Amino acid sequence: MQTNFTAEQLADPGTARANEILRSCVHCGFCTATCPTYKVLGDELDSPRGRIYLIKDMLENGKVPDVRTVRHIDRCLSCLSCMTTCPSGVHYMHLVDHAREYIEKNYRRPFGDRALRWLLSRILPYPGRFRLALRGAQLARPLRHLMPDVRLRAMLDLAPGKVPPPSLNDRPQVFPAEGQRRRRVALLIGCAQRALNTDINDATIRLLRRHGCEVVIPRGLGCCGALTHHMGRTGESHAQAAANIRALMAEVAGDGLDAVVINTSGCGTTVKDYGHMFRNDPLATDAARVAALARDITEVMADLGLRDPGHAEPLRVGYHAACSLQHGQQIRATPKELLAAAGFTVLEPRDAHICCGSAGTYNLMQPEISAELKRRKVETLEALTPQVISAGNIGCMMQIGSGTGVPVVHTAELLDWATGGPRPRALQPAA
Repeated sequence: MQTNFTAEQLADPGTARANEILRSCVHCGFCTATCPTYKVLGDELDSPRGRIYLIKDMLENGKVPDVRTVRHIDRCLSCLSCMTTCPSGVHYMHLVDHAREYIEKNYRRPFGDRALRWLLSRILPYPGRFRLALRGAQLARPLRHLMPDVRLRAMLDLAPGKVPPPSLNDRPQVFPAEGQRRRRVALLIGCAQRALNTDINDATIRLLRRHGCEVVIPRGLGCCGALTHHMGRTGESHAQAAANIRALMAEVAGDGLDAVVINTSGCGTTVKDYGHMFRNDPLATDAARVAALARDITEVMADLGLRDPGHAEPLRVGYHAACSLQHGQQIRATPKELLAAAGFTVLEPRDAHICCGSAGTYNLMQPEISAELKRRKVETLEALTPQVISAGNIGCMMQIGSGTGVPVVHTAELLDWATGGPRPRALQPAA
């Protein structure tokens, strides 16, 4: 694609990177075949190729973003399926992230949109506040039909029926390895996950310790920055990410780390991109070091190898590949191979490359499109007649779980059960 940025525009690192990405696009349109929003809406401007044209026009001409451009970019899930499909290697993730930052700086949204985005950015990254908000949603759910905004109704619908109490394992501490220590790893404990499902971190810690890992919860860890990053609120996201980088590098400088283990794939995609996010920052070297240490829990377990994996029932597992795992991190076969090695029958639905519609806060800000994607995903998963659905991302788990009666658990919970841990709570009979 030909571009015409001025030298002054290209002096901005974000614009210079956008120019590189735009010039790599050859207009082939392969991305339209795998774009979820294009499949639902059928509008070229709701495909990656269409959005690329809009972004190019907006950035090149230094425009104040118009309503149409903002609407189509807001509808992007950032599922990154287009990056897996693209034969030219167009790095759409960096392009759309820059576009969102540009919109945030140059476009004044309607009051309702501004209020919703502010509210989400002040609640979701903070487990204590999020837990209180979830309890409030439980009280407000009977009044959902009175809510004037479909997005507010979507929030109430997605809130879980029960909110778990805080886990003692989320506090800064060190969990010794069982037996001989093979690795020393830090666990990124996340933010929303700590309010929605504390079993995931608990299972991950047990699994890692059982396989010879000393697990560290560093002091100062918090939200990875993904939630605000994808809203274009770069100042907030970088502050959150910088706090994590400093906390993790303190451990690297101390007793050292072999890996930073992440069990929420949306966070993993962001942390692995810290080197790019901070490339022009004094933290650049440390950010690149943390990004290089970041590993999904399934990557770590594949390296360690499952020990004595015969403790679980050989259930039929419908495996949902989170977009941030299969497209963002290019991890596809590893989780399925681990589940099969653990004794489960692994089933994968048709169109496994298509997003479930969760996408961070997307199901709260674009509930109609999200609901249709959820319906399609649940339909393909239930067609497998699984006894349990497995996923590696809390957002996907909540999204799919709100549309099916099949239990949805994290892959780490199943691996923990198979190697001697407790049966996942979601699979236990109701009291």
